[in-house]
Amino acid sequence: MHLGGAHEIYVIGGIQAVGAMALGTETIDPVDMLVGPGNAFVAEAKRQLFGKVGIDLFAGPTETMVIADETVDAELCATDLLGQAEHGYNSPAVLVTNNKNLAEETISEIDRILKILPTAETASVSWEEYGEIILCDSYDEMLDVANEIASEHVQVMTDRDDWFLENMHSYGALFLGPRTNVSNGDKVIGTNHTLPTKKAGRYTGGLWVGKYLKTHSYQKITTDEAAVKIGRYCSRLCMLESFVGHAEQANIRVRRYGGEDVPYGKAAQ
Repeated sequence: MHLGGAHEIYVIGGIQAVGAMALGTETIDPVDMLVGPGNAFVAEAKRQLFGKVGIDLFAGPTETMVIADETVDAELCATDLLGQAEHGYNSPAVLVTNNKNLAEETISEIDRILKILPTAETASVSWEEYGEIILCDSYDEMLDVANEIASEHVQVMTDRDDWFLENMHSYGALFLGPRTNVSNGDKVIGTNHTLPTKKAGRYTGGLWVGKYLKTHSYQKITTDEAAVKIGRYCSRLCMLESFVGHAEQANIRVRRYGGEDVPYGKAAQ
């Protein structure tokens, strides 16, 4: 499908709606913002359209992290890592643990599961090229590593899940306890699943109602005295930057509201 006019973009398959919404059609007005999840093609369409319309965030490949200790077993960790690695050939899956036995056994379990997993062709590439197991000395180090990586999905299966909830500050979404997993969030559990990737969790969260709200500011100086006082500061700062036109915006008000004889193009005193 080709959408023409002042802005040219080609859209294919499942991303036709993205281009149509952003550029408009004969019956639909262009929208101001595009939000929601999608595959790599949808992400690229949103990237190209960003600026013409607003978007929620730039989404990369699915990322998953499992934070685990001796309270869970290797089969559970391996299953949860590979369950997300099957998303694509470049989906990072990371185990962060302070238990060496769990780390070693998880490697063995991953090898076993990849022999029987129907999507192993994809998951095995992701695991081989992007998979990691990080062995830490303490829970504090596990926390620091997790915050540094800032994974999109983080499963916490430890004896102190709430401690991680209270202290983690960089991630897309947390899944707490062995009964909870990322697949729940993908399909049924109900929380938002348009989440930051590629360390974006260090400065933003996922899509939420605030994305649809705009904030505006306004200024109003209400007295002659304030106009003059602020004008003097503004004038001097502008002249330090050689912005004479800016300075004159301040100077003319210092003259009119303060009765001061400021030479044109000079800083107010």
